[in-house]
Amino acid sequence: MSHEAEYHDNMVTMLELIWGDGYMAPGGTGNVAKLLDGTAPEGKLILDIGCGIGGPAIDMVRLHGAQVAGIDLEEPLIRRAKIAARKAGLQDHCTFQCVEPGPLRFPDASFDIVVSSGALTQTEDKASMLAEILRVLKPGGYFSCYEWMTSGQDASTDLQYWIKLEELTYAFQTLAEYGRLLDVAGFGDVRTTDASAWYRAEASREYELLKGELYEPMIKLLGKADADHFVESWRAMVIVCNSGEMRQGYCRAQRPG
Repeated sequence: MSHEAEYHDNMVTMLELIWGDGYMAPGGTGNVAKLLDGTAPEGKLILDIGCGIGGPAIDMVRLHGAQVAGIDLEEPLIRRAKIAARKAGLQDHCTFQCVEPGPLRFPDASFDIVVSSGALTQTEDKASMLAEILRVLKPGGYFSCYEWMTSGQDASTDLQYWIKLEELTYAFQTLAEYGRLLDVAGFGDVRTTDASAWYRAEASREYELLKGELYEPMIKLLGKADADHFVESWRAMVIVCNSGEMRQGYCRAQRPG
């Protein structure tokens, strides 16, 4: 089953403007460091699921000494990731490929570490994906992810409005549910960390930037209609982050040795 592209050029441009070159999720190099903390990534082979345009994977190579294979469902994003790796001179250490939804096309025990920033957020069948991640990890290998989540309550009109503005596919669950899914999949040493307070502050700061000093640059890059759309999307996101309905978290687990 093919995947319909959701990240159009203007959206990617806006995300890079607010989150940094090559990044389609918040936190920049700091988020990469959090994902890899305690995994001893130097010299290890990492699978980056949902690699986007490649910024995090390139930084895993450049800053953490890893080898990275990045995969994503959207061919335009993969094209940009490959270009970025070549420009950085890291194409021999950081490879990218477009994949179809479903089982991972890698042999058992292929990777030392698997990371993801947002792929599970947009995956309905999380249990199957986690089973595949466990399969491709070497014994003792780590899975580490940063995801957007909910509090578990029924979606409010505010949350429904923000999702409509986002125009992306989401399959939200709670942090506790992520922990249970990892346990059931067969992972060990499961750890979950609520990062909602951090991103609540970040979202407010980003909103002020988007409606302030970044507004005119956005108009020049995207046109006024799209600039206004993204400002409104951030305003709506701040509301659901501040209410505690929209949450963020990290999960870390190991394949038993």
